[in-house]
Amino acid sequence: MTAPTTGSLRVNGATLHYEVRGQGPLLLLIPGGTGGAASFDGIADDLAAEYTVATYDPRGMSRSALDEPEAEQRVAEHADDALRMLDLLSPGEPARVFGASSGAIAAVHLLTAHPERVARVVAHEPPLVEVLPDAAEHRALLARVEETFRSQGLMPAMTVFAAGLKKDGDTTAPEAETELPPQAAARAEQTMANLPYFVGRIVPGFMSYAPDLHRLEALSDRLVLACGEDSRGELPYRPAASLAERLGTELRHFPGGHTGLTTHPAEFGEALRKALRA
Repeated sequence: MTAPTTGSLRVNGATLHYEVRGQGPLLLLIPGGTGGAASFDGIADDLAAEYTVATYDPRGMSRSALDEPEAEQRVAEHADDALRMLDLLSPGEPARVFGASSGAIAAVHLLTAHPERVARVVAHEPPLVEVLPDAAEHRALLARVEETFRSQGLMPAMTVFAAGLKKDGDTTAPEAETELPPQAAARAEQTMANLPYFVGRIVPGFMSYAPDLHRLEALSDRLVLACGEDSRGELPYRPAASLAERLGTELRHFPGGHTGLTTHPAEFGEALRKALRA
């Protein structure tokens, strides 16, 4: 793996850790969930043969410290962080952006708020549950997760959250754990450290976000919606599929499930390269 150039960027209320490798037009990768810049280690080097690849830890995660550790998290502010990265690294040219999960929600907001700065967005399973016809059920799920986190703690809240993400009627036992690539396994400790922040502030702040659908319709030629091959029927899959149908665009399928970036990095990176070119 090529050692990236690292830096820090001061933004409103936080200091972001970022990493840059490669050369060519800028490709900004926005991680989701409990991930940081390191979640892209499995694909960044290959993409750097064609792009200047920038990755970063979102505010409050890993090495990107918040000024106020208990600050409420909002999609618009996370999207503004991504904009500041674009202004720093690609000030004169619209950039390509990839977002995963909650990072995909930030990328979608970035597109609608600042389309002049974005050439293309690839959004992998953004959990935009407010676009679904049964959105009220998912608001109730978020309320249960918040209450469980407050009253019982992290792991019971994660259990409630995970159950809500399953396919309708799926009562099967969990599948055997996939053997992760060594780099991904080494990130497990940091992932666990980010979980309380994710459950307590990212989940409620992001999954209650409603995108501007009229703006997305006008900008649909710049938006690529993608889902995991193995995610069909699960909650994170459904918003992207619903949006693709509404916008009249192709829904692309990437290897693996919601975490295909971690479980199938080489194949995922190739699918992303094709989506960026399409």
